[in-house]
Amino acid sequence: MALILSDAMLRTAIEQSFNAVVVTTSQLELPGPQIVYVNQAFCNMTGYTAEELMGKTPRILQGPRTDPETIERLRRCLNAGEYFIGNTVNYRKDGECYYVEWNITPIRDGQGRITHFVSVQRDLTEKKKVENDRNLMANALEANSDQVLMTDREGHIVYVNRAFEDQTGYRREEIIGQTPSLLRSGHHDHAFYDEMWHTLASGQPFRATFVNRAKDGSEFHLEQTVTPVRDDFGEITHYMSTGKDISDRVRMEQTLRRMATIDLLTGLPNRSFGEQLLEREWHRQARYQEGLSLIMADIDHFKSINDEHGHDAGDQVLAQVGKQLQALVRRTDSAIRWGGEEFLILVPRANLEQAIELAERIRLGIRCQHHPGVGRVTMSFGVACYQPDDSRKSLLRRADQTLYAAKEAGRDRVMASPDTD
Repeated sequence: MALILSDAMLRTAIEQSFNAVVVTTSQLELPGPQIVYVNQAFCNMTGYTAEELMGKTPRILQGPRTDPETIERLRRCLNAGEYFIGNTVNYRKDGECYYVEWNITPIRDGQGRITHFVSVQRDLTEKKKVENDRNLMANALEANSDQVLMTDREGHIVYVNRAFEDQTGYRREEIIGQTPSLLRSGHHDHAFYDEMWHTLASGQPFRATFVNRAKDGSEFHLEQTVTPVRDDFGEITHYMSTGKDISDRVRMEQTLRRMATIDLLTGLPNRSFGEQLLEREWHRQARYQEGLSLIMADIDHFKSINDEHGHDAGDQVLAQVGKQLQALVRRTDSAIRWGGEEFLILVPRANLEQAIELAERIRLGIRCQHHPGVGRVTMSFGVACYQPDDSRKSLLRRADQTLYAAKEAGRDRVMASPDTD
């Protein structure tokens, strides 16, 4: 059975509606339509009482920020007797502006003539504020110099900012839908990622320095924080990653570390770092008993080179000898600038005979090299092999004493230490 609504029931329904309702006359000529009815929601939205609004034109709600193009579209629709929907800025009684959506319908009589317009309106201010806040956040993310990346719960990328594009070389359209594994450089093992996902699953942010690979294959260091994002029900729906590119800082630290451990002239480990390398090999020998030999080497007549050709020429000889030593030793060996024109070569997993053979190969290689402005140079070598009763100091002393013996014997030769100190 159909429900027949009385005028009173309709009026009550409109009056109690959450949406603002205003009814005007159909007069479009100046001064324009006049308000003949407003509901309480309209009064609440505008700050005016019904008495203050009766007989007024809705134009009293317009102001400087009211969009003239929207008003012009409204005028054309009303003149054509058409339905209109649009939104703009209106002003409350106290002068505060608000965003409003209009839905305006012409009301016709039995002869089809428009007698009134009814407008159902919604206050969009809060919605607009949310949109503005969202846009502000999006603009802030775009302007951020740090990389920002967001994935869904399954790990598929749904957003990256401009800094991400600039630093990785990937455009947004080619990275959306991919997973961050596209950036993996191979520097992190499974345990690293297991720890990350375990931390995120517990609801905690994960912080670490990532070494990632850009689209062009170059690697960069990122000080990165990955944070779970929850919905209103507390469920994790996304993961937000923010990262600061610290590649320059890492390179600087590596440079400083290199300067602290590497002899800048020869490119070889300096004595301080060399002592650490010797300690490492010493402990390895103690554990695995695979053999350890030392070769102490010295450039013959180096003082004469400096005196006759100048210190610049001497430095060039040192630099060239350093390069040759790096090229002539085995991959497992370490050539160290021990001081002045003296070098120490650590030869792990080698007996005395093997170390002598290496020293002889180095001697011949050095002897064949021509140095511009200086000519050929020679080196003397003292070789000592680890013995059970050796200490690091005694092994070094035997190598040094054997080098001294080689120089005393005429230089440009390899001599081996006796088995005991």
